[in-house]
Amino acid sequence: MVQVGIIGGAGYTAGELLRILIHHPDAEIGFVHSSSQGGKPVTAIHTDLLGETELRFSTDFNEDVDVIFLCMGHGRSKEFLEEHDLNPNLRIIDLSQDYRVDRHPTREFVYGLPEVHREQIRETKSLANPGCFATTIQLGLLPLASIGKISNEVQITGITGSTGAGQKPRPTTHFSWRSENVSVYKAFTHQHLREIKHTLRYLQPDYSHDLNFVPVRGNFTRGILVISHLKSDLSLKEAQDLYQSYYESHPFIHLSDVNPNLKQVVNTNKGIVYLEKHDDNLMVLSMIDNLLKGASGQAVQNMNLMFGLDETAGLRLKSTAF
Repeated sequence: MVQVGIIGGAGYTAGELLRILIHHPDAEIGFVHSSSQGGKPVTAIHTDLLGETELRFSTDFNEDVDVIFLCMGHGRSKEFLEEHDLNPNLRIIDLSQDYRVDRHPTREFVYGLPEVHREQIRETKSLANPGCFATTIQLGLLPLASIGKISNEVQITGITGSTGAGQKPRPTTHFSWRSENVSVYKAFTHQHLREIKHTLRYLQPDYSHDLNFVPVRGNFTRGILVISHLKSDLSLKEAQDLYQSYYESHPFIHLSDVNPNLKQVVNTNKGIVYLEKHDDNLMVLSMIDNLLKGASGQAVQNMNLMFGLDETAGLRLKSTAF
């Protein structure tokens, strides 16, 4: 059994990790650390786990585990690693953006998108889990980049649920504001663009075109739907064959032949991709659950790869259609 520690255990991503790992066939939770909730039952915060676990939050960091998940805010993982002299054999899965592109002075972090770096993930001891919008957008563009077919700028619009903003209350996550409301934020400047461009250049070294990304806050809690479109000389059949071939060996990514909806991925680790061609415009829809394939589910998928387990272990989760 893989022994697991969770740092920053009171937030949304930690709650999803717990929900998965409690029932994971090959993992056991050693501790759940929280500096603010120490001593309390985990179910006092993650109330959906009532009856599932007797774990309590700890204020002590115990290095006697095989892997730790860092579930703290951006910048906090860097602080944690500066404050702790960790055993170099201890595996780290960081859910923040701290090392997705930037380097650590001694650890070599691998960017944890299995649909690009599966073999590197199997070998690494330090992993930077991708962002939620970054994962969704990349799933829509990876096959094109893999054959050098992003030859012009890409127009991207994406809508995300309120849990993408984290558990800490903010004016734009308050129910009274968010309900029956949508709004644009961080247009053309979203922080995930940096890691997306880094991956696209890895697959397509001559890539130098703009990603014109406009994110939208949705009036729902979970999920991301992204619409990307660009000029393409591929026919619809050629594009579908390319995407089918690229994702054939990746168990969580599915190409839909009908226009999908967000409920098909919510509460799962799936990514769904759908293509349409309009004159010379290729439209790509991609969608995931932001807390699962966009965060904790992908983190467990990466843990499975790092420890030589079945990639899908603990992650056969069913969507809720109604």
